[in-house]
Amino acid sequence: MTSTLKVLVCVKRVVDPNVKVHVRSDGLGMNTDGLKMALNPFDEVAVEEAVRLREAGVVAEVVVVSVGPAECRDALRTALAMGADRALLVETNADLEPLAAARYLVGAVKREAPDLVLAGKQSTDHDYGQTPGMLAALLGWPQALQASLVEVIETGLRVTCELDRGTEVLELPLPAVVSADLRLNVPRYATLPAVMKAKKKPLETVEASALLPEAPGTSLSVLRAEVPSTRAGGRKVADAAELVDALREQARVL
Repeated sequence: MTSTLKVLVCVKRVVDPNVKVHVRSDGLGMNTDGLKMALNPFDEVAVEEAVRLREAGVVAEVVVVSVGPAECRDALRTALAMGADRALLVETNADLEPLAAARYLVGAVKREAPDLVLAGKQSTDHDYGQTPGMLAALLGWPQALQASLVEVIETGLRVTCELDRGTEVLELPLPAVVSADLRLNVPRYATLPAVMKAKKKPLETVEASALLPEAPGTSLSVLRAEVPSTRAGGRKVADAAELVDALREQARVL
């Protein structure tokens, strides 16, 4: 495997995970006005993996792409400070659902012609976890989702994927789409010199309509958003017999 590979990393701007979000007064979503925004944590892992592959000598260029409003430049600059070489913003003010985002990303992939697409397995705002798989399907590329280990081999990649029932090891040729699980690595902190250097790295903006002339439709609608109800306190039992009685009592209530 030569060091001529090109990696495209898909990133998203989300509310900082440490910030508390409240339901809007109309009950149709979350109020994010004035909240601190950040690079999606799962996408940070994807960026880190791409940079590590370049540092290992198997990747020649790391490009980050985001689909969203102009404010997404901040998330892209964070990725550049982590070590990405350049960035692309597909600018749109539409509130995109996963399939629409994937369709725009197809345009970015065709524009950049990468050998590998990396992305976080999900975003922390909606937690859909659908865009990487949809992107692979639209491209007709092999996919490995929820990766906890990525190894470059002679024929392509060997990827360990995290499943509910354990792990699964896949071997897939390139080009391919891989989504990152948090177990894949620990992202680096961008140093101040790296942040300053990132301001001089190329960040290109392209209108979403230039990649996809016909805007994708929507198939999802929010009926109601609400805060989860407060869970009741736990209960201690003396032994297994008391536990069985407690479960029977709870079953009758339900």
